[in-house]
Amino acid sequence: MPAELANNWASDWVWGLPLIVLNVIIHVYGLGLINKKIISTPRSSLQSSELSSASIFVVGGTVLFVIILHAFEGGIWAAAFRLLGALPDNKSAMLYSLNAITTYGHENLHLEPGWQMMGALEALNGCIMFGLTTAFLFTVMRKAWPRV
Repeated sequence: MPAELANNWASDWVWGLPLIVLNVIIHVYGLGLINKKIISTPRSSLQSSELSSASIFVVGGTVLFVIILHAFEGGIWAAAFRLLGALPDNKSAMLYSLNAITTYGHENLHLEPGWQMMGALEALNGCIMFGLTTAFLFTVMRKAWPRV
């Protein structure tokens, strides 16, 4: 990547915005697949007055698949960082990406100066993804939680 392109914030936006849109599409599609599986769970096992093992497995399984979905999306950002030469190796790219997407941050990992805005865009993407996930988990909990 030419240095003049990497020193311009416009390139961060050119890469970052399509990555955000791609991740939103993947996330919504993934949540849709999870929801389809939940819908196929027999209603009688989810709508009792007591917490059932089916409810626990539905919520636990949903959380597991959502974690995998978030990690996959972080991997997409990590691959972009590696492709752009913003981070030196796959391990640090994935660690940086998961730190950015969760907005946790990590004091020992930094993007090359020309790509730092892209890290902020990934954090913005993470806020969107976790907002969608929270709304989805709320819906799952309402479906799976016992009716009193």
